[in-house]
Amino acid sequence: MELLERLWEFLGTAINAVLRKFERTVTGVFGSANARNLRKLDPKVAAINALAPKYAAMSDGELRDQTALFRRRLESGETLDDLLVEAFAVCREAGVRFLGMKHYDVQLIGGMILHSGAIAEMVTGEGKTLTATLPAYLNALAGSVHIVTVNDYLARRDMEWMGPLFTNLGLNIGAIYSGMDPDERQKSYACDITYGTNNEFGFDYLRDNMRAAARGDERFPKHMQQAQGKLRFAIVDEVDNILIDEARTPLIISGPAQDDISKYQKADRVARALKAGVHFEVKEKEHSANLTEEGVREAEKLAGVESFYTAGNMQWPHLIDNSLKAHHLY
Repeated sequence: MELLERLWEFLGTAINAVLRKFERTVTGVFGSANARNLRKLDPKVAAINALAPKYAAMSDGELRDQTALFRRRLESGETLDDLLVEAFAVCREAGVRFLGMKHYDVQLIGGMILHSGAIAEMVTGEGKTLTATLPAYLNALAGSVHIVTVNDYLARRDMEWMGPLFTNLGLNIGAIYSGMDPDERQKSYACDITYGTNNEFGFDYLRDNMRAAARGDERFPKHMQQAQGKLRFAIVDEVDNILIDEARTPLIISGPAQDDISKYQKADRVARALKAGVHFEVKEKEHSANLTEEGVREAEKLAGVESFYTAGNMQWPHLIDNSLKAHHLY
């Protein structure tokens, strides 16, 4: 028996070694799937490089005018993908001219990957901040772009650092941060490109869903208007940190109660008068407490309403269920 076990272990090890060798051979000959996908972008990189002399010969004003030209082409029916090569070339020239920083080929590839909606993994020193300017500029031609960073310092630093590139191409930029005045926050969101943290963007989204009107609605005062506007395109820095680590902490916001709060007290009195096993069932495993059919009829009588399932009464079952959970599960 022991001999058979050793033989089986030996065969398993040998098979795994053969498979690993085969995998390395195939990858060596054909390349990994990732490498093949990256190679598909080489023609666009070459096309962007070929346009460099054209845009380098333009004056600052002519380079700036390209933004308006691209927007007119979008209005005429072209897509962002149609403009990608030229827009990236313009952004690259702006980086050289206004920041003294040239986008390398690896950054052009990273920018194309981000524009496609995929994740671009870049090692330290490959210039993530500069890379993000490429898809940010391209997508800002069609609407607002949010660039999500991990803290307020980076949001303001990146905005100021990359600002000359965008502003000299005719775009306006802003940043949001904690403790910001609501009017200033609306102005920052009205920019073509807005930098901020994931928490600020998240809480502003929640606050907007509690406000009365869209931004710019003159029928409402500023503090009642939404801040963000339409959500179009976002670039997330440190995506593993923000979408995995930070996402473990939920964003919770509260607002003034609009309900008749006396219903909570009445629902509690109804729940206390109901009998377990007859009017409601408690399931500890599912952590739930729910009214039975008989319980619904009894609760309707105790609450003094004809039916819970007519307009104005439909929140009663929810309130009573919550009261039952509070008494029997907490």
